[in-house]
Amino acid sequence: MGKLTDVQIRAWIKADVRTEGKSDGNGLYFCYRKNFATPKWKFRYKLAGKSRSMWIGTYTDLSLAKAREVARGLSAKVALGHDVAAEKQDRKAEALAKIAAEKNAVTVAMLAEEYFSRQIVGRWKHPNIVRSRIDKDIRPHLGKLKVEEVKPRHVDDMLQAIVKRGAPTIANDVLRWVRRMFDYAIKRGMAEYNPASAFDLSDAGGKEDARDRALGRDELATLFKAMKTAKGFSVQNELTVKLLLLLCCRKMELCAAPWSEFDLDAGVWYLPGERTKTGTPIDIPLPPLALEWLGELKRMSCGSTWVLPARKMQNRMIPHIVESTLPVTLSKLRPYLDGMEAFTVHDLRRTARTQLAALGVDPVVAERCLNHKIRGVEGIYNRHQYFEERKGALLRWAGLLDALDKGEHYNVTPIGQGKRQA
Repeated sequence: MGKLTDVQIRAWIKADVRTEGKSDGNGLYFCYRKNFATPKWKFRYKLAGKSRSMWIGTYTDLSLAKAREVARGLSAKVALGHDVAAEKQDRKAEALAKIAAEKNAVTVAMLAEEYFSRQIVGRWKHPNIVRSRIDKDIRPHLGKLKVEEVKPRHVDDMLQAIVKRGAPTIANDVLRWVRRMFDYAIKRGMAEYNPASAFDLSDAGGKEDARDRALGRDELATLFKAMKTAKGFSVQNELTVKLLLLLCCRKMELCAAPWSEFDLDAGVWYLPGERTKTGTPIDIPLPPLALEWLGELKRMSCGSTWVLPARKMQNRMIPHIVESTLPVTLSKLRPYLDGMEAFTVHDLRRTARTQLAALGVDPVVAERCLNHKIRGVEGIYNRHQYFEERKGALLRWAGLLDALDKGEHYNVTPIGQGKRQA
């Protein structure tokens, strides 16, 4: 039977009687020091001849009966050799460490941002591609997970979701970047292993075979007609596709182009080397048809810095349309293409090169129109940019595209040959 009673304790509290400790027996003490806002319970015991003590709660939280029950349990543990006060401190330290770990835990989203800023920006020719992979795929699937929590099954779920939406090539790219990100995390001490290391392309989008798809003239005519009639296919998208064809440029060279690179009065696009795949700058002549289309885009951009500004602020970190915009948009044309074989945005460059050859454009000039480096010894010594020759070739190519766009017959007379008989 304890020495204290609830009536006695309530009387002390009412009278504001302060005490360093009044024993109830079995190691339980009622304490109401001068600096206490509310009385507390303390448990005292001896272990290996040394006195030990610990707080077990306030009188507000633990009634006398409940405090006695707790004290009995602690006494039983002490009898078995447990240092209950030390164990409590250990539990508290573990809880604090866990809270600190949670607070300082590195998520995949945080890893992706650090990797992008340290390994991509300023080092990679096309950072927007990596930015798009992070924002469109890696962050939505893995971003909230802590780096050490990511398992192979999480990587697999992400890859399969990308493949399921019909983007196997993007799945391959995402796998490559996730693998590189986690290799970086290991080097930085953020992770012990790479959850993507066991995957290869067969687990993502599969082996990527070289493509040889190029659109013929009838197909180009069908494409132009479809772009005018397809629901949800904007004039901006139509002009973008036409400019990609006419100027023979790569998708992101145009999608990420600022107006500052264009001199519309002089009719030249000064494409800097840091935005080209080859790393070399090129001055692209702009035929009148290209200037007409760019003029329309200029009006649509409403004062934006970018030729193709982001729509509806789809990504506040990227102010221009992103890499996935055109492939998604082209998919809207499929019902309007009369069963035409599927093609990609990159196939437009192959189409341009094929049609330049059909127009009789010199192969070296045609390759330079695509900003391809001249191969072999000639490429080493020939630094000529073929600007005037490219200007003539693109002017001829523009004439063909304009005729096909208007549904007119276009009879080809290859350069260097006489007129063909009708």
